[in-house]
Amino acid sequence: MESQQILKLDIREDGVAIIEIHRPEARNALNLALRQALSETFRQLNHDASVRAIVLTGGEKVFAAGADIKDFATASTAQMYLRHTEQYWQSIIDCTKPIIAAVNGYALGGGCELAMHADMIIAGRSAQFGQPEVKLGLMPGAGGTQRLLRAIGKFQTMLLVLTGKFIGAEEAKQMGLVSEVVEDANTIEHAVELAKTIAGFSPIAVQQIKEVTNLGQDMSLQAALSLERKAFQILFDTKDQKEGVNAFFEKRPARYQGE
Repeated sequence: MESQQILKLDIREDGVAIIEIHRPEARNALNLALRQALSETFRQLNHDASVRAIVLTGGEKVFAAGADIKDFATASTAQMYLRHTEQYWQSIIDCTKPIIAAVNGYALGGGCELAMHADMIIAGRSAQFGQPEVKLGLMPGAGGTQRLLRAIGKFQTMLLVLTGKFIGAEEAKQMGLVSEVVEDANTIEHAVELAKTIAGFSPIAVQQIKEVTNLGQDMSLQAALSLERKAFQILFDTKDQKEGVNAFFEKRPARYQGE
């Protein structure tokens, strides 16, 4: 099956799932088959109760160098519309588990958009981010304008999408696009350790934090604070909350069951 060749999945016993894009001959370019495989994998992991955090990587050399240009070199407007590629991104958007992108090398175009679907981005020092679609007479079509806008603001976004400029990991971090910058050799390992830490917490609390944070950024402050307050209150009815408090007082590690 092609999806098994272009995507590797490792579900670990500690609650961390690692997804690795594997199209080295194309610098992990996102062709239609790969997008479908990613969509199905995220849908699967979202419904797997044993998975509490997800690491998405392209391996040691490159994250994803963009969309596969061969996929749309001669496509018409109707053909692009009928592909409905937005459905393949939706399962990543809908994933309730925290997602950490571990980025080495290029994360360009669709690759940058894919990284921005994560909740955190850990970048190796070699990482290069950019939305170079304008150089092909195109524009970003999977969130490259809107996700950048929400992450780094209008003026930095315009700089990237109108010039196609690439930025390195440190500059991306200064802009607010990257969570942390580490040595290339440590990128995946560091992302996995973060995921492991998160997987050790109450999955209900973690998922509420993710949901409220993501929804709140597009709401008024007052509405977002109300949403946060209600989610905070709801957590007091979980067994995990009681376990967390008891573990604190008993000076022992908490054992969260997701209940």
